[in-house]
Amino acid sequence: MEYNTVREKITLAEYGRHIKRIVDNCIKIEDREHRNRTAHEIIELMGQLNPHLRNVEDFRHKLWDHLFMISEFKLDVDSPYPKTTKSQIIEKPEPLEYPQTKIRHRHYGKNVAALVSKAVEVEDPEKRLAFAQCIGNYMKLTYVNWNKENTNDEIIKNDLNIISKGELSLSVEDNISELSRANRQSNINQNNNNGKRQFNQNRNNNNQNRNNQNRNNNNQNRNNNNNNFRKPYNNKNRNNDIQKGQ
Repeated sequence: MEYNTVREKITLAEYGRHIKRIVDNCIKIEDREHRNRTAHEIIELMGQLNPHLRNVEDFRHKLWDHLFMISEFKLDVDSPYPKTTKSQIIEKPEPLEYPQTKIRHRHYGKNVAALVSKAVEVEDPEKRLAFAQCIGNYMKLTYVNWNKENTNDEIIKNDLNIISKGELSLSVEDNISELSRANRQSNINQNNNNGKRQFNQNRNNNNQNRNNQNRNNNNQNRNNNNNNFRKPYNNKNRNNDIQKGQ
């Protein structure tokens, strides 16, 4: 018995060892025309074994690259695409430079520093204060991601003052727990929704009370009509009926 551990290593295991043997036999074919026909037949077989590659862009180009890789770049055939060389496969891409930015408060992120630099350029004091409150609110949200405990607003305000180098400062009365404009609009929408909900509930209650009252009135009228049409049958009426029968 022969184990795979002692067999020849396969470059692309997803195509299997049989494709590797067929490619090795194709390399040994001396007639170039016959070798080209065999290579095209191998490409068709590789496409059938991996139908998921049909959704990949340049499907057949990828198959030809795999064919040369399986042959360890020893197969000499006429490819419809530029032949891939071993150096192109082994060549490593250039490393991407990671942006090294010195941030004193890394837990707030680089966006906070960019926002602070924009807020410092605002000349209108009222807009600058609103901008600072928005930045403080965002800083509090990012701070909660690192510290799940209750945060102190004074810590956030102090950090904002340090990041802006004293250009942005928030007083004790300034609220950074909520955005004033956004919450004002949300409160208005919430009040409107509550008012509509209360109005609909009152209207439903009034309709239900009106229906109950109408039902009670109809029942009372029906009872009165039955009492009016019902004739009392006493002894006097019984004697009159007996005399009429005689």
